[in-house]
Amino acid sequence: MADYFKMTRGELEAEKAALEQEYARYKAKGLNLNMARGKPGPKQMNLAMELLKLDDYTAADGTDARNYGNLEGLYEARTLFGEVMGIRPEEVFMGGNSSLQLMYNLVSIGYMFGFPDSPKPWSQVENRKWLCPVPGYDRHFRITEEMGFEMINIPMKEDGPDMDLIEKLVAEDDTIKGIWCVPQYSNPDGITYSDSVIKRFARMETAAPDFKIFWDEAYIVHHLTTKPKETAVLLRECEPYGHEDRVFMFTSTSKITFPGAGVSALGCSTEMMKYVCKRFEAMIISYDKMNQLRHVHFLKNKAGVLAHMQRHRRRLVPCFDAVKTAFREELAPCGDIARWTDPKGGYFISLYVLPGCAKRVAKLCKSCGLILTGAGAAYPYGHDPEDSHLRIAPTFPSLSEVEEASYLLTVCVRLAVVEKLLARQ
Repeated sequence: MADYFKMTRGELEAEKAALEQEYARYKAKGLNLNMARGKPGPKQMNLAMELLKLDDYTAADGTDARNYGNLEGLYEARTLFGEVMGIRPEEVFMGGNSSLQLMYNLVSIGYMFGFPDSPKPWSQVENRKWLCPVPGYDRHFRITEEMGFEMINIPMKEDGPDMDLIEKLVAEDDTIKGIWCVPQYSNPDGITYSDSVIKRFARMETAAPDFKIFWDEAYIVHHLTTKPKETAVLLRECEPYGHEDRVFMFTSTSKITFPGAGVSALGCSTEMMKYVCKRFEAMIISYDKMNQLRHVHFLKNKAGVLAHMQRHRRRLVPCFDAVKTAFREELAPCGDIARWTDPKGGYFISLYVLPGCAKRVAKLCKSCGLILTGAGAAYPYGHDPEDSHLRIAPTFPSLSEVEEASYLLTVCVRLAVVEKLLARQ
């Protein structure tokens, strides 16, 4: 292999023919591979099967978890998730199996009723807007798109989103009502916000009195290294400035125990908790307390969670390494045709290919039996202005499948890039 940008047209045409032959070889295999969504594999879910063996559903305070009551959740569950998020049990509300549902419900509350600091419900705000660090999580963006918010792209830096731009926008425009954030191992780039960025979020002044930070701690314990970084707790950082009511923190066990049958948690100030409960009690008497108790007995405390996640790490690290090895061996020698992230945690690797090639790469992969998240999905409205980004999820397939999928992906990248370079000449 050689630098594609230094090749003559004849050399590029010869490379294209060789790649098409390699692509045909893969296509003949009739592959069925999927690296689209960040799903735990069966072996990971098997790690939590002991959770299902609980047969005593009496909570510490004598509550029968099988019955009605405890809207906020069992206190021992609130204690466990408070410890994970670095907040007090009284600041935790226990949800169902999906933190995304909690996020949807909170945006819906703002839309229908507003919050105690809202001049009016968000549905009555013309030209309402939401800030979206990009690349980001497509399902976050889908919520605010459905609620009619104009979504504004915020570039990501190495230590988090562009705070200069965020501070300027929120100070000037009272129709900006919130921002999506994944502060630890961001989806999909794996960036962890610096303490400096977190402190700027805490103290920044906003034109909208009801501006909200949706702080999704989806990967707060999903480390891929043995020495993870502990970050500042936004809710605590907001208190000296009187901004604690602007924060909604979220986490779940979706990638800890069972994605379809875990538990989720919301963290917020005690005053905001009263308001949230007022709205939630019209919808539900309580979420699944039996499942909350099962998780408490199985995970016990933060130390137990971290010990369990070490078992996940042993399964995941080889899969992440396989992807990066394929990229390093097959893409790096070809010149500046692609770059990729080296995450220290989370569930994804971002692959940035030559601008104008991402959709073509995804199409080539799909035709050969490899499903990726749609090109552009990590941007609001599914529009990547560079047509460059692809989100790679190496967690669900087996290691051998990840290896094959990764090398097939490199063939598709190289072929798409060669096609683009030939079209330019």
